[in-house]
Amino acid sequence: MLSPKLRRITQLLARLPGVGEKTAQRYLMFFLTAEPALAKDLAAELAELHERVRPCVRCGNLADVERPEQEAVCAICLDGKRDPHILCVVARVHDVVAIERAGSMRGRYFVLGRLLSPLEGVGPEELPIPRLVRRIEAEGITEVIVATPPSVDGEATALLLKREIGPLGVSLTRIASGVPHGGDLEFADAITMGRALAGRQKL
Repeated sequence: MLSPKLRRITQLLARLPGVGEKTAQRYLMFFLTAEPALAKDLAAELAELHERVRPCVRCGNLADVERPEQEAVCAICLDGKRDPHILCVVARVHDVVAIERAGSMRGRYFVLGRLLSPLEGVGPEELPIPRLVRRIEAEGITEVIVATPPSVDGEATALLLKREIGPLGVSLTRIASGVPHGGDLEFADAITMGRALAGRQKL
């Protein structure tokens, strides 16, 4: 018996991943009983999310910007302590977060944005392979770690990367199968992710 306004907010909250109608209603009741400043602060941050957070121009990770015209460069790309010769290729930003949580990666990243998936109409031309090749050549990368998930699409993408990057003469490795088959890197725990990176093999 919610009012139209409350029903609308519940419907919007229920669109979040893993949030059903009952959970959405609990979130709504929490905001209604919490300090009004909390809802206002969250709404303000979400309202400017797409203006203040954009993909990094170097790797595709998320980066904060102060002004709309500012070039977005993420903290990982700006970190001078990273090994500039190691590049880890992942499918999504979620995967960067998962690998960073393990604390085992000392290089930098390249986010593909998607996986090769013929069934969904995603072919090789849809992936930023040319940009990846240019970066490898321009930055003197010596090792490329392929950290796509161990799924059908992830394996197909890894084989495509092997075909395109192999002729460049860099060391091409694949994370070990410490991650369950068919699973997403996003849900892997820190120990599993650390072992997967430590046990990477030649592709």
